[in-house]
Amino acid sequence: MGADLDVGRLRVRLDRAISDVIEPATVARRAPLTTAVWAIEGEPLPFSAVANAEFTPIAPGTPWGPPWSTAWFRVTGRVPREWDDAPVEVDIDLGFEQGWAGFQAEGLVCDPDGVILKGIEPLNTHVRLPSASGREVHLLVEAAANPDILRHETFSPTPLGHPRTAGSTPLYVFTRADLVQRDPVVQDLLDDVRVLRGLIDVLPEDRPRSARVRRALSDMLAALDPRRVAETAAAARVPLAEVLAQPAVASAHTVDAVGHAHIDSAWLWPVRETIRKCARTFSNVLDLMEEDPEFVFACSSAQQYAWIEQHYPQLHERIAARITEGRWIVTGGMWVESDTMMPSGESLVRQFSEGAAYFRDAFGLDAAGAWLPDSFGYSAGMPQIAVAAGARWFLTQKLSWNDTNRMPHHTFWWRGIDGSRIFTHFPPSDTYSAHVTPAELDLAERQFTEHASSSRSLMLFGHGDGGGGPTRRMMAAARRSADLEGLPRVRVVSPDDFFVAAMDEQPDAPEWAGELYLELHRGTLTSQARTKAGNRRNERLLLAAELWCTTAAVRTGREYPLALLRDAWRTVLLLQFHDILPGSAIGWVHEQAEAAHAEVTATLEREIAAALAALVGDGDQELLANASAVEVNEVAAGAVSLATSRTIATGRDTPDGIVLEDDRARVVWDRTGAVRSFVDLASGREVVPAGDSWGTLRLHPDRPARWDAWDVERHYDESVENLGPPASIDVAEGIVTVSWQRGDSSFRQSWSLDDGCLQLRVVVDWEERGLLLKLGLPLDVRSAFFATETQFGHVMRPLAKNTSWDEARFEVCQHRWMHVGEPDFGIAIANDTTYGLAVRSDARAGVDVGISLLRGTEFPDPASDRGHHEFRFAMRAGASIGDAVRLGRSLDAALTPVRGGGAVEPLVTLESATLIRESVTLAHDGSGDVIVRVSESRGGRGRGILSTSFSWTDAALVDLHESPLPSDAAALEGVQITVEPEHRRVTIDDRAFGLLTLRLRR
Repeated sequence: MGADLDVGRLRVRLDRAISDVIEPATVARRAPLTTAVWAIEGEPLPFSAVANAEFTPIAPGTPWGPPWSTAWFRVTGRVPREWDDAPVEVDIDLGFEQGWAGFQAEGLVCDPDGVILKGIEPLNTHVRLPSASGREVHLLVEAAANPDILRHETFSPTPLGHPRTAGSTPLYVFTRADLVQRDPVVQDLLDDVRVLRGLIDVLPEDRPRSARVRRALSDMLAALDPRRVAETAAAARVPLAEVLAQPAVASAHTVDAVGHAHIDSAWLWPVRETIRKCARTFSNVLDLMEEDPEFVFACSSAQQYAWIEQHYPQLHERIAARITEGRWIVTGGMWVESDTMMPSGESLVRQFSEGAAYFRDAFGLDAAGAWLPDSFGYSAGMPQIAVAAGARWFLTQKLSWNDTNRMPHHTFWWRGIDGSRIFTHFPPSDTYSAHVTPAELDLAERQFTEHASSSRSLMLFGHGDGGGGPTRRMMAAARRSADLEGLPRVRVVSPDDFFVAAMDEQPDAPEWAGELYLELHRGTLTSQARTKAGNRRNERLLLAAELWCTTAAVRTGREYPLALLRDAWRTVLLLQFHDILPGSAIGWVHEQAEAAHAEVTATLEREIAAALAALVGDGDQELLANASAVEVNEVAAGAVSLATSRTIATGRDTPDGIVLEDDRARVVWDRTGAVRSFVDLASGREVVPAGDSWGTLRLHPDRPARWDAWDVERHYDESVENLGPPASIDVAEGIVTVSWQRGDSSFRQSWSLDDGCLQLRVVVDWEERGLLLKLGLPLDVRSAFFATETQFGHVMRPLAKNTSWDEARFEVCQHRWMHVGEPDFGIAIANDTTYGLAVRSDARAGVDVGISLLRGTEFPDPASDRGHHEFRFAMRAGASIGDAVRLGRSLDAALTPVRGGGAVEPLVTLESATLIRESVTLAHDGSGDVIVRVSESRGGRGRGILSTSFSWTDAALVDLHESPLPSDAAALEGVQITVEPEHRRVTIDDRAFGLLTLRLRR
């Protein structure tokens, strides 16, 4: 029979042979087992409950599993005596759809004593058993009936994202639980054919190599008898052996493949399900390690290890053993793979410090790098924090999702706002869930941008997002592709192996400065506003609680609540995961996040009250505690002082409208409730452009093409509806209140003027769908750039849209403030909870600012953001960057009323025009030392004198883990301190946007 070398025809024949002939024949014997089921009502129950369970027989074809329910399957039987001693496995199919591991039903398989054996999901349904003829089989499977919310990426509104709306109709149909013996020769044939079938898709058809591979595959088909696959499989492999043995060319690229299982700590499932996903995935990994000695696995996120330690201690012990062996690699060093755009600087510090503390305690090691493959962009403040935490390298994958521009580098030095650099790799395979296919390997080689100076890139392989991890078949593909002509070489290694080799090979890699902006998912800066409000509130309260508890411990001897504060931090850090804080999870996740934030708030407020009570003593004086780093309402930073009454400007009616005026500013509202004038009296400058208005509530269409909660479309602002005439306008006690009603939604703005600062509270009861609500603030200024706060500094962004990179940044992230201005006149706008921001040049207005408040998305949460919301803003005209810093921190200040015997002076005072005290805590080692973190806020060299109201013996710079810095540490460049214990002060010289941590030894 002649060889079939027509490529199209050969592909069709191969695909049919794989699916209809070879793959079914990999199972040499199959025998059904007896299966019974116990359906649980409500939340999952532990293994111990199985002992008293009542199991009911279940036959193949029986529906089971209402959404989010759990069922235990009992699988029993005996290996037939006539089977030989070849390895025996159990094959369990709960009703899987192929190809969606981690997004539908999953199972955790245990033996009768509760020892975890393995997880099962689509494409990974086997459970290995010892080979012993006549052996009894008794397995228990904890099966999770998780709904496939992302079913075929339809992105349609679904009730499945919350148990209250998901219904009770079973989602799955039990398919089988069988004993199987596999034919290793047929399986090897299948693995051979899959690799070579993929190879002919990537090889140019006119190349000799392609012709030889096609000839070998055609000869394989000729040698394989579909009626006698087992008998002819060995012969069918013979023509494939020669082409599989041809080595890669000498100049071939090298792909370092790392076993991985990206598991979202919550997304289309709640946290409780993530805990079980970790157990299923990690047990899969351990099983594969027993089976395949070449397999190496890398895993990040201290939170996930902590869950395993708490809920599955035996599994944790097995993981620890593999870590010691060096085949399970702890990577990343953070508490979770968090969002990095919105968390505060101190939050990102704690992501690293809490992650490091766990890994040191649990395994006695430090992770080498920062591992964030899936977060939605990476802030310009990140390199400094990662380097200060000891990270030597950084990995991401998400930028391959850019909708406009491709990143020009795959291996590069990433430079942050303070000049810190971290060696960074961006895998060119464009996925963190590869299967090690020829197509993926070929893509990695073709796309890699540093061929002239580097020969290697990284690939992460394993089922991800919903977990599952690497499989036998992925390892088989990696082995066959290790040194194969037509593909890059493949090594299964650890991330550290790759980064050491890459840094040695390319020490002078190109540099990228500033944020790694993701040109996609811009709506995550706004979605699920209550989750974001809880995050900002608790970030503020955590620092306040640490300050007052430290002060009380030093001053009064009150016990420092280290465990309580650590638990609170770890809860907030978990809720900064990159699908929780960004608002891209199901409604159930966000409901639980809001409840968790509320619980943390209550805990911290109680602790703050108790610490302050210990500090102020008994008495009836009305005091105000200011935990902020700046003076607020005449209360010094970090102090408790007598509360003073403040007078805000009173309103009056004039022919021009409603006017609020003090000695620094004059503001005018017209009869429609719009701000028509805001004049800085010192300069006489008008802020509001002629004929325009401030504070307009704008409604834009918001119907993303695919990723509803994630995306804001590029041209959303081509259409806008401003709220019409207000329902009411009131002026009372210096507050101008304007109210609107739109269908079932209501809007209220309350304006006041305090010491030249225009303050606004926006209250919204929101019932809109498919709309984006923005606060419009057009500015009569001319500028080329605007600034927004980021972690421990700020970022300057161009207003012009000269390039595709500029145009793609149409929605950006701000923290507490933004600033735009001319050389001698600027405007600062502070907020208490929002992140999404659009700033653009406007030929008529000068600069138009649109602050995103709310969205009305319907996937994955059809009810997202419905209900009550409050936002606060403060605007100051004639403001510098320094004014913006102070304004943002003033609005964000944790001011606490307290009644007691008298004032309390600050524990730590920092006298400086530019340096800012970020946090004050007691050392985590129980020594009683005080840890003070300081940053430079303006972007220039900074000097300051840090004084204390307590005695100490020495002060030293330490890292983010409170350990001494080596003398050659990058964090010391441009930093100098002069220590004077006798005067209780430290003089600090810091670099631009520098971050330093002082340890004051008591």
